[in-house]
Amino acid sequence: MSDRIKFLLEESALPTAWYNIVADLPEPPPPVLHPGTGQPVGPDDLAPLFPMALIQQEVTTEPWVEIPEPVRQVYRQWRPSPLYRARRLEQLLDTPARIYYKYEGVSPSGSHKPNTAVAQAFYNKQEGVKRLATETGAGQWGSSLAMACAFFGLECKVFMVRVSYEQKPYRRALMETYGAQVIPSPSTETEAGRAILAKNPNSTGSLGIAISEAVEVAAKDPETKYSLGSVLNHVLLHQTVIGLEALQQMEMADDEPDIIIGAAGGGSNFAGLAFPFIGRKLRGESNPRVIAVEPAACPSLTRGKYAYDFGDTGGLTPLVKMHTLGSQFVPPAIHAGGLRYHGMAPLVSHLYELGVIEAVAVHQTEAFAAGVQFARAEGIVPAPESNHAVAAALREALRCKEEGVSRTILFNLSGHGHFDMQAYMDYFAGKLEDYEYPEEEIAMALAGLPSVNA
Repeated sequence: MSDRIKFLLEESALPTAWYNIVADLPEPPPPVLHPGTGQPVGPDDLAPLFPMALIQQEVTTEPWVEIPEPVRQVYRQWRPSPLYRARRLEQLLDTPARIYYKYEGVSPSGSHKPNTAVAQAFYNKQEGVKRLATETGAGQWGSSLAMACAFFGLECKVFMVRVSYEQKPYRRALMETYGAQVIPSPSTETEAGRAILAKNPNSTGSLGIAISEAVEVAAKDPETKYSLGSVLNHVLLHQTVIGLEALQQMEMADDEPDIIIGAAGGGSNFAGLAFPFIGRKLRGESNPRVIAVEPAACPSLTRGKYAYDFGDTGGLTPLVKMHTLGSQFVPPAIHAGGLRYHGMAPLVSHLYELGVIEAVAVHQTEAFAAGVQFARAEGIVPAPESNHAVAAALREALRCKEEGVSRTILFNLSGHGHFDMQAYMDYFAGKLEDYEYPEEEIAMALAGLPSVNA
């Protein structure tokens, strides 16, 4: 095997279609339910929030969905993204493992999020929508959608979780540079926000609260649609461009992953890398271990309940069956803002229930220690969210060392941490605390789950 470090695809190798894992599932995922009737939702129920093209993608069972040429044209600015062999990290760990990472931080906004933001902006523009409303935690999604809206001439309104709004002023500035209006959530602009502030004027916010605000704005304005950065099927579908490229790049490396790892908050970057490989696994073409890594402070897969729940705190969204900590759950203010979500994507949750994937939880101090070790070996400073995947990759590489076994590890480095240096400063200053969420608090949040006969 050569000493090659990076595996680059030509623009001509950019995938022409997204991969839909639903086509290969041994059991179909549970339906999305209307919160009022408890019956499966139809296109008309979702039309106030999403353009019809995205609603069709949400429910399709076709294995492939064509990527429109205007979307591919934007993708070409940074896609195909590089795959790297982490040779210096391997040497540092003295491990027989072969470690590869797919690097999504090369996008203009610095993460994997534009893969779906560009697609969503395109489909909304096609339907004549004037503006998009959304939520953001760490700001990676908000800045990606702001950029995509600028590309397609749409207005963009972002409700940013208040703690992240205060922690990450440069992310906020980036969104505003792209032309977005950024509002700290909970805010006084919506009924949902005012209700939260009436109960707790010092609320640090949550993704669930910010979603409620954005959904409310879209539902009340016929010229505004809602845009979501993770969780839903069409979002995960758009992200599969990552794994489809990685399949080609692993072939270039003449290697096959034994272990595939991704950080998991709502599930989009994990699914983006893993789903094309899981498709091969479901078809009997390979059999890798696939590991979703979540923060111990927001452990929806490892400690949540598989149940129907709202995607937001205000109960404005349809009911989806997912691993959830309860829509009233407000996580502690850890720095991995993109992973602070009460639920996991329904498709990721379904695969976990089927035993197709594994899940582990990592504390933020271990995650940041891993990120620093990675940065000193590979030169790239990962986003706090990505550090969780790095930590799990290091665990597996060190296990290979202990067992004297060479395995191939592939993980998604979903974004860079250039806007997150305050988090690293806090880590070096010893200010980061590990937070094990108490069982009684999880039980209290789960006690409010909606009653569903399904």
